[in-house]
Amino acid sequence: MLLPAFQDEIYKYIAGIVEGKEQKSLAVNGIADHIHVLVGLKLAMRIADLVRDIKNNSSNFINEKGFLKQKFSWQDGYGAFSYSQSNFGNVVDYIKNQKEHHKKKTFKEEYIGFLKKFNIPFEDKYLFDFYD
Repeated sequence: MLLPAFQDEIYKYIAGIVEGKEQKSLAVNGIADHIHVLVGLKLAMRIADLVRDIKNNSSNFINEKGFLKQKFSWQDGYGAFSYSQSNFGNVVDYIKNQKEHHKKKTFKEEYIGFLKKFNIPFEDKYLFDFYD
């Protein structure tokens, strides 16, 4: 769980991981149980590789800094969605306003809404462990 006391530091670190992989970090934000990362992805970079590196490096950072009493690790899996340039501003605003957004909608509601919006078939048994 990403506690408010160290969230900003984690988000900056994740942006640095993205930039270190020669990708463009456009927005990073979230709440205690999930994050959103908007990336300008070059064609040579696979999303799976970037997500793996973000998860591995940020988990190590969180554990080395001792932000939590227990060992931290991200859940398996991730969601990746693409957006057109014309939606860029809306997506950045959405990511920046996560705390307000999640006062109205849980992560589970949000994620399932994305899957439906993008017509991605899914089975509940393959979704994340949600902590609503």
